[in-house]
Amino acid sequence: MAMLSQSSSFTNPPQKFSSNTQFSFPVSPFSVSTSKFSPFSPRLLGNGNWVSQGNRFRAKSADPDADPGFSQEEDAVSSGGTGTTPSTSFLSVLCPLLKLFSAGDPSQERNYLLEVATSSLSTLSRFPWGSRSLSDSSQSEEATTVDPPTRLQLFEFEACPFCRRVREAITELDLSVEVYPCPKGSVRHREMVRRFGGKEQFPFLIDPNTGISMYESGEIVKYLFQQYGKGKSPSTGLLESTLFTGWMPTILRAGRGMTLWEKARLDPPAKKLELFSYENNLYARIVREALCELELPYILQNVGEGSPRTKLLIEASGSKEVPFIIDPNTGMQIGDYKKILSYLFQTYAMVTV
Repeated sequence: MAMLSQSSSFTNPPQKFSSNTQFSFPVSPFSVSTSKFSPFSPRLLGNGNWVSQGNRFRAKSADPDADPGFSQEEDAVSSGGTGTTPSTSFLSVLCPLLKLFSAGDPSQERNYLLEVATSSLSTLSRFPWGSRSLSDSSQSEEATTVDPPTRLQLFEFEACPFCRRVREAITELDLSVEVYPCPKGSVRHREMVRRFGGKEQFPFLIDPNTGISMYESGEIVKYLFQQYGKGKSPSTGLLESTLFTGWMPTILRAGRGMTLWEKARLDPPAKKLELFSYENNLYARIVREALCELELPYILQNVGEGSPRTKLLIEASGSKEVPFIIDPNTGMQIGDYKKILSYLFQTYAMVTV
């Protein structure tokens, strides 16, 4: 299909880990646990210095009064946590409740009026973050010029409020990234995070362009703006609002995008799917939840308002509407969220004997 090949031109060729990693699906060969970092590796200067922790890097907060609970809160989000922070206690109650009151099997017929209503409220709760690109499309002739040479790799899960903060920043920075969903019950990607970073905590970012890997959503956002923001800074609202409204989509969506679907295929697809989306789009959110529940890695093409990448979307689909998904494994291209859901759960379910 001409349209597919046109879109696939900005998809990196699949690569594999070495045999000792025990993973055979295509991701960047960069491994945090084995890479050697030069003492001249890029890092921030002055307040907010990037400091080495073995082969991993994290940011030292420039604010001496910064809330030390962020790390604990994000640890709690990772897998239920075992600490005694209020966030841990809250999650220990919230997660089972969300599972209890969720709509059950995500592959079954849904009440789409309810789906759209709760996703719309989720969008309103996070307005205006993650809806528009900060890029000036009038200054960019080619959408591909806005991306770093090698795509960043983000390990996250859709229902996590701290992961949401990072995805909102990625939309605003108009970045194309590789997303590795890590739902609870994950059979692949959570193990990768443990191997690469040393612990199961989300979000987790790998930047092969600078050799930096990071936990902590607030520090990831600061790093992304410093490295790819072209002089822009993250808004105070983006950094601080997560604790107040970041939980709302998780609650309103009843934990969709949190747990691995029990009938999801265990083997990953040979090639990553490609999703045109932006974080706060109410229909794209529903599709990303499904990708997470199926643990399907994908290339996220952000097309927030004002994004120069919109040109690529129009070339691929003939429209500016999102979500739009391309599956290079089957040649399918779909632009309706209901049809995308049906396709994903039918195509990537376990084959019953």
